[in-house]
Amino acid sequence: MTDAGDSINRNSDGTTKGEKSEVIPERLQVSSFPPKVYLKALPLRNLEDVEVIKQEIKSGNILILKVSPLARKSIDDVKKAVGDLSEFARLIGGDIARLGEERVVITPSFVQIWREKNISA
Repeated sequence: MTDAGDSINRNSDGTTKGEKSEVIPERLQVSSFPPKVYLKALPLRNLEDVEVIKQEIKSGNILILKVSPLARKSIDDVKKAVGDLSEFARLIGGDIARLGEERVVITPSFVQIWREKNISA
């Protein structure tokens, strides 16, 4: 609970007088997040699954895709699907990365994947 004197010392953005407010880009503001974000693990079985995956990402979910079911059928289809999803992630400001040999993670625009910097000697 705040006392009445506290509200006098606050700016309209909630910061204290003299305190700088941080400007947050619109795409990162909490209000732009979906109400619930899920981390889902899904298999990539055929090229038709790509549209379902795109819808999940548009809904704000994070996906871990197992590509081995499609790879057993066609490596070319895996390359096509991952290429399509990479382009999609780029267009929406999301991210995509490989997790080992069998998995790919795809995120919406408000989640970035941390990548360790390779330091060459």
